[in-house]
Amino acid sequence: MKFVIQDSPVSMVDPSLLLRPEKVYDGKPVDAFRDYSVDESDPIKERVRRTYYEMHTKMNVDFVRGRMADWLKFNHFKMSIKDALIKLNELVDESDPDTDLPNIVHAFQTAERIREDHPDDDWFHLIGLIHDLGKVMAFYGEPQWCVVGDTFPVGCKWGQAIVYGDDSFKDNPDTYNPKYNTEYGMYKPNCGLENLLMSWGHDEYLYRVLVHNKSKFPKKGLFMIKYHSFYPWHAGGDYKHLLKEGDEEILKNVLEFNKYDLYTKSAGVPDIEALWPYYEKLIEKYIPGELEW
Repeated sequence: MKFVIQDSPVSMVDPSLLLRPEKVYDGKPVDAFRDYSVDESDPIKERVRRTYYEMHTKMNVDFVRGRMADWLKFNHFKMSIKDALIKLNELVDESDPDTDLPNIVHAFQTAERIREDHPDDDWFHLIGLIHDLGKVMAFYGEPQWCVVGDTFPVGCKWGQAIVYGDDSFKDNPDTYNPKYNTEYGMYKPNCGLENLLMSWGHDEYLYRVLVHNKSKFPKKGLFMIKYHSFYPWHAGGDYKHLLKEGDEEILKNVLEFNKYDLYTKSAGVPDIEALWPYYEKLIEKYIPGELEW
């Protein structure tokens, strides 16, 4: 199987390799990140493959609309940001080949690296901390294949850079539906990112939760949340025919966030208890109280 990026063939290694800043990052070779090669003898790689194949089989237009109709009532539970972060201590992402640490560790790794490089942008520190909070759906009845992992639009031809490619979509009904399997599918040319119906998962859900609960983040921070897992676009170069003027600014911001999200997974484990007071103040500033989820 091949991915095509900017008209150049790339092997099974994920296309985000093109964005990696160094040959070694925090002691881990960059080509060891996001390795989706198939190895049935490797339990983590096999877990990741199974998660994506189930996602790609079942994630279609009707499914996404159904999950949105359910979850966007925001009547499932009430919980503060801090309590949701603590809840993530129980979750290991089944789609992630780079770490088997609980998600709360990754949250603090990401936030602290952002804080080092962007000391004055406290909203950005908190975006780093909470970016995966949508994964709490996994504790309320959603299987991980529709919570975690890379995202992509439904309702048009599957992008070439989606991990595991065409083979993983062979049992998806939208693959054979002429309303959805063309280059534009149900969209118009240059309709813009915000008009795409994205696969259901933690990105879209948390974005909607933050908007619904009237968070005080800048719009670019909310878009970092919404699109941070949209690797086929921001790393693979797919879906350019659907973008509109202004989407390149979203891309710039998502890429700035992404380098902290991806490359901190090999860093040391931060002292979470010592860091809580700083982040509690940010939570109170930007998204306080109990939220409706």
